[in-house]
Amino acid sequence: MSTQRDLRISSLKQLYASGELSPRELMSELVKEAQGYSNHNIFIHLLSEAELDPYLSKLEASEPNSLPLWGVPFVIKDNIDLAGIPTTAACPEYAYVPESSATVVQLLIDAGAIPLGKANMDQFATGLVGTRSPYGVCHNSFDFDMISGGSSSGSAVSVALNLCSFSLGTDTAGSGRVPAAFNNLIGLKPSKGLLSTKGVVPAVRSQDVVSVFALNSQDAYDVFEVAAQADDEDEFSRDEMALMPPAWGARPVFGIPTAETLEFAGDKQAEKHFYDSIATLKKQGYEVKEIDFQPWLDTAKLLYEGAWVAERYVAIADFMETHEEVMDPSVGSIIAGARSLSAADAYKGSYALQKAQKLTEFLWGEIDCMITPTTPTIYSIEQMQKEPIKLNSMLGTYTNFMNLLDYAALAMPTGFREDSLPAGLTMFAPAGSDRLLMQLADKLHGQFVQTSGAKQTPVTERNSSHFVNPHSISLAVVGAHLTGFPLNWQLTERGAKLLQTTQTAAKYNFYELSERPILKPGLVKNEATGFSIEVEVWAMPKQHLGSFLALIPSPLGLGKVELVDGSQVVGFICEPYGIEGAKSISQTGGWRNWMSERDH
Repeated sequence: MSTQRDLRISSLKQLYASGELSPRELMSELVKEAQGYSNHNIFIHLLSEAELDPYLSKLEASEPNSLPLWGVPFVIKDNIDLAGIPTTAACPEYAYVPESSATVVQLLIDAGAIPLGKANMDQFATGLVGTRSPYGVCHNSFDFDMISGGSSSGSAVSVALNLCSFSLGTDTAGSGRVPAAFNNLIGLKPSKGLLSTKGVVPAVRSQDVVSVFALNSQDAYDVFEVAAQADDEDEFSRDEMALMPPAWGARPVFGIPTAETLEFAGDKQAEKHFYDSIATLKKQGYEVKEIDFQPWLDTAKLLYEGAWVAERYVAIADFMETHEEVMDPSVGSIIAGARSLSAADAYKGSYALQKAQKLTEFLWGEIDCMITPTTPTIYSIEQMQKEPIKLNSMLGTYTNFMNLLDYAALAMPTGFREDSLPAGLTMFAPAGSDRLLMQLADKLHGQFVQTSGAKQTPVTERNSSHFVNPHSISLAVVGAHLTGFPLNWQLTERGAKLLQTTQTAAKYNFYELSERPILKPGLVKNEATGFSIEVEVWAMPKQHLGSFLALIPSPLGLGKVELVDGSQVVGFICEPYGIEGAKSISQTGGWRNWMSERDH
């Protein structure tokens, strides 16, 4: 049965390459398996054999693994269009059949991924609970009586129950992270605009994000690689390379909320697990700073208590005016609140957000990545049905502010509570930090938990070569730019962060140049009689590399430097004419050693 299959993308590729499995066989298994979970209310529409056939036939006409996601099954939240299949946004009366797929869905299909079905959700993506759907309450993958989280409820549970390799959700206020936390999954909330929202039913149009649920960070990265494409037909689309996030060092500095600004809703298990997770990070050598988190908590309230509720109304205004009586009562009451808002309220909200952005921008001068609980607690379905608005609001404590303040975020499992329910934390950083967050999660995930989802899928071993950061350049320095030396400030004022201290390959000669007033070295490649020379490798934000290069005097320049491990990075090199009259210091092994000898 498919519960025994390893649906991680790398594992499927191996099975396809060996001929042990075909996409048609897999999808037949998964459909049967999904039908067996009908009591979980995961799907609004499960694709039939006839509906699947065009996707399978197209793959069968190509070579296995000839596309990045060849034969990889995925599930789509039912507010995202799939051509020829009804989109309901969990409201039957709203349903329509789109002629074309959402941009993000089409990109994935073009890359070889196969849609299994449209997932249940909180109606009109308004809720963090999974209980606000006329298609039934979506149940937690670990405990049938507990909430699954929402609004991307079915999307998360389908991955957790091993019915697909990944799924698409949306995340405006936490809908792509809360269900991940409650179902032991990676939940990637990309930076706004990196995944197109064309073909997505809006919730809060200016703040909506298409999110990804996956069993591990590497799979989320593979999906992101395909799906994060600028879209000229989406006015909110952004090119990833236009974003300029800060660089990170080898071990990012973490921030956590102060005890006074942490909220656990009286849940002692959640509180203990969060602090235990932070203790684990500290034991691994990470620096952790406490941050007064009140400005972020105040900003979170703007999304549901401020003028942004009006965007939810705008998204479905015509439908709501004629069909309000058929809407979920909680959803209807929240959106109806927009009718009392005015243009003045919109400006007040805009001013409040501008103030919040000013109050919180200091954070990234102190830390690289902020860590919070994903939610303060978890509730049973019975509890949620008794107090649907109040408890939903509590679940958004650490999620509602993310898109308003333009962050990338990732929810990561950190093990299990004493009651055997999953627990986790969320990491966030400025827009454009998506790949850094996925790489970090890949390093940390297996340190906390050994399995993903609810079906004992092993957490993938770390594979750092899987990840690329397009926003910074690895830059090797050998002399006055080293830590503690006179020109190091030229790196740090440009936001560069130290990655490692290492050596070059044994292919270089090293000189003290004769130019003054600042002593500086020259590194010249000489494979015949070369030495290994100590270097520091820094992550330099790409947008600052040009201004840094302008400071480098002749005969020095930037070129490729080979490191002792065989990799190549950008680094300082010296033109051969520059070593005329220079003193050879290769035997010292580096500038720091030479300067120490020189001083003595």
